[in-house]
Amino acid sequence: MNESTKAHGLDGSLVEPDWPPLTLSEVRAVLAKMPEVSEPVEILSASPRPFSAASVVRTSRGNVFVKRHARSVRDVEGLMEEHRFMKHLRKNGVEVPRVFTADTEETAVEIGDWTYEVHDIPNGIDSYEDAISWTPFRSVDHARSAGEMLARLHVAAGSYNAPRRKPRPLVASFTIFASDDPLKAFETYASARPALVEDEWTRRDFEEALTLLQPFHEELKPLLVSLQPLWTHNDLHASNFFWSDKSRRAQAVSVIDFGLVDRTAAVYDLTQAIERNVVDWLVLMRDTNGGEDVSVHLDDLWALLEGYEGVRPLSRAEAHALVPMLALCHAEFALTEADYFVGVLYSAEKARIASRDYLVGHARWFSGPGRRKILEPLRQWAESRERLAVRA
Repeated sequence: MNESTKAHGLDGSLVEPDWPPLTLSEVRAVLAKMPEVSEPVEILSASPRPFSAASVVRTSRGNVFVKRHARSVRDVEGLMEEHRFMKHLRKNGVEVPRVFTADTEETAVEIGDWTYEVHDIPNGIDSYEDAISWTPFRSVDHARSAGEMLARLHVAAGSYNAPRRKPRPLVASFTIFASDDPLKAFETYASARPALVEDEWTRRDFEEALTLLQPFHEELKPLLVSLQPLWTHNDLHASNFFWSDKSRRAQAVSVIDFGLVDRTAAVYDLTQAIERNVVDWLVLMRDTNGGEDVSVHLDDLWALLEGYEGVRPLSRAEAHALVPMLALCHAEFALTEADYFVGVLYSAEKARIASRDYLVGHARWFSGPGRRKILEPLRQWAESRERLAVRA
């Protein structure tokens, strides 16, 4: 297998993919069920992203994006939860890919053990196509534009009133630390995910992380009532935007990859974007004791926040919630990754990376070097912002 068909590993390296790449005959069977899409001619690329198999496919009428999921990860209804939100955003002025409808009038197709979705190619250039999550923006202009786009998405999402998603693997929900009792909420979370009920290591890791994260939860609790529920993207790293050009001054023009969407809160989504783009977590993956060496790109952080507030100013509660939420926001996604690795891939080794290196490792960092490197600067930003508002 050549390098172009490899996937991003959990430590940032290129590895053999967990899922076989798409084949032309397979794609032909899928597109035959899509009346708006013509005959496939050639598979042009294989995505390096690890949780599914996806390719840009040339057809006789243009290129489309085809993505295949294991049905245990996404069935038709699971994908349509995402597609309905995308459709709402498109109707409200946010550039996202159009999803093609099958002859069943659904926007996904099940064949055997797989579920497929087919998207149009969005506007813009995939400038970060090979970038891994947790790698920084290439410029502060990119960071500022990403903040603007995220804010526009939140404004558009304000009129979307669907309930929270059903429990599924690989969804960035926010329920555990949105409760008064995180340990009890974890029990509820795990009970809906049978693989986690059987996985004692994840439980132990969560309990250790909870001890570290408890002060942040106590800080967030009085602010929760002021955080309005909102459908959010939850994975806006730089490579989930398409850009106007390849320059350092390029603007974000489209948003892709809505697999982690759920009903959370705007500040939760904003902190997910901060965490994925501003903190160099891959240092910790290479050296779990290297917390002091983890870079934080504060210039990108301030630009991201400036861009966001230029479109959607944060409330006082949201601004003050940024600090504790940033320390907490990764927890539930680490758990859903552990659930995926144990329950779908049957890999205890990868599950330990999610629960130990991600969940506990990030909690330790925020309780240690991360306080000084990003939480205190962010707290000072929120306080100075409030002082300026009082003076005005």
